[in-house]
Amino acid sequence: MTAAEKSALIQRGLRFAVTGLFVTALHALVAVLFINYVLAQPPLANGVAFAVATVVSYLINTSWSFSARLHGRSLLRFMTVSGAGFLLAMSVAWAAQMAGFNYLLGIGAVALTIPAFTFVMHNFWTYR
Repeated sequence: MTAAEKSALIQRGLRFAVTGLFVTALHALVAVLFINYVLAQPPLANGVAFAVATVVSYLINTSWSFSARLHGRSLLRFMTVSGAGFLLAMSVAWAAQMAGFNYLLGIGAVALTIPAFTFVMHNFWTYR
């Protein structure tokens, strides 16, 4: 990998991280607003918040993090990676529980695993 390629990879990674923090905050905000002003049903609120956050994540990551254009193919791949990330998060949390770890360790493992997984998948598959 050349110095320019390494620099571009680091830049994409940093932008991806910033986007992830923003989208996580957006998810929380949408869920709280939904619960307080629409319907006090946390599972439904989180479902709506997840959908909003996923759409915003696709738009920002495509146009800014990976400097790509919006396209049906990248949308389908993005959604596939998001679904795989969801399943992986559930699996990691389940494995931590089965191992007898405190639930906070499971959450920590998910927080470390999923962003890395999704970045690698998006960088080398979704936007290639």
